[in-house]
Amino acid sequence: MGRKIFISYKYGDERVESLRYVGTTTARHYVDKLQEILDEEDHINKGEQDGTDLSAFKDSTIESSLREKIYDSSLTIVLVSRGMKSIFDSEADQWMPWEISYSLREKTRDGRTAKPNGILVVTLPDEHGDYDFFIEDESCKACKCRSLDTNFLFKILALNMFNVKAPNYVDCNNHAGGSKVYSGNSSYIHSVKWSDFTADPNKYIDLALAIRDDIDSYSITKQIP
Repeated sequence: MGRKIFISYKYGDERVESLRYVGTTTARHYVDKLQEILDEEDHINKGEQDGTDLSAFKDSTIESSLREKIYDSSLTIVLVSRGMKSIFDSEADQWMPWEISYSLREKTRDGRTAKPNGILVVTLPDEHGDYDFFIEDESCKACKCRSLDTNFLFKILALNMFNVKAPNYVDCNNHAGGSKVYSGNSSYIHSVKWSDFTADPNKYIDLALAIRDDIDSYSITKQIP
């Protein structure tokens, strides 16, 4: 059965690896690739275009605008790209944080309440084909753990990572400052590289939906900080 998926992304971000079949590649072109990769039965709703005015919106108006797109979906895929954040606007004045925030809320329509979406971060390669602006594999030579630079993200994404209520850790004495290594599904919002996701998309979609079913095990931040 097809899944209903909402895609949140920075429409005009050009700081992504070129897709050879187009001229200037933007994050929007990766949405087209997603549609090719996912099952034919899956239905995708796209986030707002960069030019859509947000400045005059109140919270209730934003909810109304997003309700129809997100209400029926069970999964939100966030395309994290190097240039997704505007340095000129607050996070509350950018569409992606609102799309993520609304995805994390319970939504009621016609007397029916839908639980929060599962959320999966798919990180796009930058213009050099690198992911290390956010994800670094085998950052520790001893334990081969993966590091995420959550400071790069919108705050509402970062606050919903490493937020499991009862974390498990792996012992490793090679980390500066004694930082801990999480094991298992430590984050409500799981992160994956584009290259890994496209190799087995159903694996990561199923994982995000399984975490959603276990949402009570996580401390969820729903509002934009």
